[in-house]
Amino acid sequence: MGADRRIKILCVDDHHLIRDGIASTIAEETDMELVAQAANGRDAIQEFRKYQPDVTLMDLRMPEMDGIAATAALLKEFPLARIVMLTTYAGDVNASRAFKSGARGYLLKSMLRNDLVETIRRVHAGHQHIPPEIAHEIAAHISTDELTGRELDVLRCIATGKSNKAVSVSLRISEDTVKGHVRNVLSKLGANDRTHAVMIAMDRGYFSTR
Repeated sequence: MGADRRIKILCVDDHHLIRDGIASTIAEETDMELVAQAANGRDAIQEFRKYQPDVTLMDLRMPEMDGIAATAALLKEFPLARIVMLTTYAGDVNASRAFKSGARGYLLKSMLRNDLVETIRRVHAGHQHIPPEIAHEIAAHISTDELTGRELDVLRCIATGKSNKAVSVSLRISEDTVKGHVRNVLSKLGANDRTHAVMIAMDRGYFSTR
């Protein structure tokens, strides 16, 4: 395949070791070319404008602008952009948000060695890519209401061991309001108690301990 017909790729990740690993993998493929790299979402947008890649590999969590926000911004400016979200974190919530933002693929970094090249080719060809285990989780929770921003704030406080009273002080809301949010969180997540709710939320990708 001629150089002008190679799949042009932009790699966006705040860890240079991940970028180096991806670059090494792509260098082995005759039908692909890594045209640019970026370490955050804002730089990714600038690099995209400059190089117009065919496929963008976008880290989900980065400083300054995360992958979800960068994907939404890119697609607003470049509606035909094909973006694959990369993440360390499994969980249907992250995947659902990625696809709602317009991503065409979702890939766990633990799968890069085995699945990266085929995912790039599939997305470049116009297909979506969702790891089977993630697709199963999305299907299992498709009718579940997402936690609101305030419910997540409360849950993050609970995860640090704060009592309802301490949460109310931290978030500047009444203790009764905190209790209401906790009830909603337990109901939405199907959790038995506060600790169980934190575990479920982390498993599903609502937040992490990173």
